[in-house]
Formats: sequence, C-alpha cells, structure tokens
Amino acid sequence: MLKGNSRLERIYMNQDATKTQDGGATRREFIKKSTLAATATAVGVNLFKTPVYGQNQAPSAGVTGANNRLRVAYIGTGNQGQFHISSQKEHADQNNIEQVAVCDLAKTRQKQAADLIGGNVKIFENYEELLAMKDIDAITIATCDHWHCKTALAALDAGKHIYVEKPMTRYLPEAFQLYDKVKSTGKILQVGSQGCTAQAWHKAAELINAPEKDNQVGKVVWAQGYYCRNSKNGEWNLPVPEWAKDPKDLNWDKWQEPVHDKQAQNAEAYIRWRKYYPYCAGLLGDLAPHRLLPLMLATGNPEFPTRVVSLGSKPIHADATPPGNPERDVPEQVEILAEFPSGMTLVIVVSTVNAHSPGFTIYGHKSSLEIGSSGERIKLTPEKEWTDDIDLQTFDGLSPIESVPEHEKNWFDCIRSGKSPNANIDLAIRAQVVISLAEMSNRMNIMCVWDEKERKIKTTDGKEMAAITYGTIEPS
Repeated sequence: MLKGNSRLERIYMNQDATKTQDGGATRREFIKKSTLAATATAVGVNLFKTPVYGQNQAPSAGVTGANNRLRVAYIGTGNQGQFHISSQKEHADQNNIEQVAVCDLAKTRQKQAADLIGGNVKIFENYEELLAMKDIDAITIATCDHWHCKTALAALDAGKHIYVEKPMTRYLPEAFQLYDKVKSTGKILQVGSQGCTAQAWHKAAELINAPEKDNQVGKVVWAQGYYCRNSKNGEWNLPVPEWAKDPKDLNWDKWQEPVHDKQAQNAEAYIRWRKYYPYCAGLLGDLAPHRLLPLMLATGNPEFPTRVVSLGSKPIHADATPPGNPERDVPEQVEILAEFPSGMTLVIVVSTVNAHSPGFTIYGHKSSLEIGSSGERIKLTPEKEWTDDIDLQTFDGLSPIESVPEHEKNWFDCIRSGKSPNANIDLAIRAQVVISLAEMSNRMNIMCVWDEKERKIKTTDGKEMAAITYGTIEPS
C-alpha cells in the first residue's frame, strides 16, 4: 500500500489543456497559453490571495539547510500511527529523517511501533517524557481525536513541529487554542488531509483566481464533495484484540482522561472509538476533512463560514449485523451545507452505508471544474453562454496525486524552508469551524451562524451560543 506509485515519480505527463471544441479566437488562444503556463507551477506554493502566515519565516531553529537531518518521533501508534511510521520509514532517505522515539498508552502498540522502526528507537508511555527529548525536531500525532489538542500544544511548547491527523482537534475551543499557539511559536503544523497536496486542487485555485480578463471560471457559486463507503457489519467495527482488555497492557484511565463521560475499562470503545461522541465527531471528523480541506483550498482564498447546517442519520443500523455489536452514537450518513462570505456554498456528503459518489465539482458563473478523485485531472466545462469565448478543456496527468508520503514530504520540506504547508494552520482553522459547527447543528437541531471577528457562534436570531466541548453536551 505504501509502495511508490509510478505516477508519483513523474512530472506532468500532459501539461496541455486538451481542446475539444472547434474554433480558436485570439482571446481563447491567449487564455490557453496563460493556462498552460500556470499548469507548470510547482505544487506547494500557497495559493491564498493574501500573504499566509509562515511563508516568510526563517527555517526552523536547528534546521539550517535542506541537507540537515530531521529527528522525528510519534505520539499515538495505533493503526494510523503505524501507517505513518511505515510511510516515513520507506521515504526516510528521500526526506532525510531519523525516526527516534514512539509513544503510546498501550504496551503492545509501543512494541509494534518500535519493531517497525527497529534499531535503538526509544519507547515512552507518557508523551511528556518523549517531548523532553531536546533533539527531536518534529512530532507525528495520530492519537484518538480527544488527544490531538493536548499533545499538539505540549509539542509546540517543547519547540517541535507538528503533523497532526485530522480533524485538527476534537472541539472548536481547542482549535483556537492550537491556532493561537502555532502563531505564537512560529512552528510548522500540517493537518493530515493528504488530498491538499494533490496538484489538481492547486491547479483549480490558479484557474479560479486568474486575472479577470483571463478568467475562465468566473466567480465560484457552489462546490460539492463526497466521501462515501459501505459496510455490511458497520463502519469501524474492528476486531477487539485480547491485549486491549488487559489493564496491564493499556493505560485506560490515562487514555480517557480528557473526556467528560468516563467509564470502566471498555476494550470495545477503545478499539472502535470512532463510533462514540466522547472520543470523536464520527464521520464529520473522520471522512469529511478529506473533502472539506481540499475544496476550501481550491478556492484560492479559503474563508471562515458564515452559516453551517448539518443533518446526520442512522438509516441502516449496520451495527446490528451481526448481532452483538453495541450501537454507535454517531451517524452512518451525514450532509454538510456551509455558506461563505463570498457567496459560495459548499455541500459535503459522507456515508458509510452507500458507496456511490457523484464526484467533486466546483461550479463557477462561467465554467465548472470537475476534479479527479485522486486529484490527477481537471475537466473545465464552460456554460453555454460562454462557449464562444471558453473552450472545454482537460488537464490530465497532474502530479502529485493524493498521497500520504507526498503530504508528509511537503511537511518536511516546509520545516526546512519555513514556508506554509499545504494543509496549514490557516486552512485548518477555517475547516475546523465548519466541522465543529456542523456537529453542533446536527446534535442540537439548529443552524449555526459564525461571527469571525468575535469568534462566536450565534443562532439565526442573533442569540450567542457557547461552542460545545467536554461536558457541555451528552455524551461528550
């Protein structure tokens, strides 16, 4: 799974926009030439209209040049954490990194992670002890969601750069804590939404933000994205190993420390934590970020939302097949509708009970952009009113495609250069507002209005509402 895809080893296979209509007015040829030039722009250049925090930073302290080796450690070494360990080990020479330490609350997972790395890797149960290592440059955090904020804040305080799995935090107040900390420390944070490194989303931003006289897309009206899967036996109903039931193996009390609704040791909840609200937002935190962040990035100027509404349902009750699986708290199917100050609306649908996906499209006033599922292509289709001026075009072979190793490489490169990574803190905080307001909307049966200047949530009649967090809603 982690082996290099040959497409990742290529530069653009076809940088030409394929012309599929007859004609060729002078204006259209000029537009095409401009588009071709834009296609060659290297991935990783930040496409926000205004300067982005971090782009002009000096390289990280202790990382004075591209040839300096980065020492990397891991907090949270379950399935996803071990995936990152394997990925970064495979590409260690390319990224010039050394894997030096692992931390997990389960002894079995500590050993599994250490065995993957090999050598004299150090093992910790408490992340505070790992972070006390002065020679660690960067931390990959793949804990359960309720530990993202505490470990990331501590790592930043310890002077480390952060790769944190999505969602950035469990709740919105934590997200702004982390946002402010990144700003004050100047460290590089990358959120694990690897689609953001796929070239198609960056190419879309170039097209959308082209100068008005050359712009083939026009003002963006709305966009849609989907992440749909299906499961007979219920998503996340993973096998529960015997070691997870052993109090001597797993530090259960520490694992559930941040949550409000604590319980006696429960191996099912530990292994299948994505089913339960105290530990996550379900599909809103797991699958939605993979579509939300790239689509927001593709606008070229990601915004905070103005209004968010979300619906979630459990139409299948797949946990009942086979009988005996506890019922999940979180929905099996979720829809998000978000509105932004520019007037764009965004629809995200995530499902675990039907895998059919209509695709990813950004709809502009002049043309629509259909994005390949791996970020490998764009099809630009003009509205009929503009077909005299704009050709139907495709941009094929865009590279890199969606890839965890490429996303990790972008993070390592930015640590050295001081540039802002593709899933940076400015994009992540905007996406987290959408995710957190969507959870509030669904669980509290309301539409959430966001006041960007005051960082406050309001109802449609202007009443201020506190953001949900641990202990403010059940279960949490």
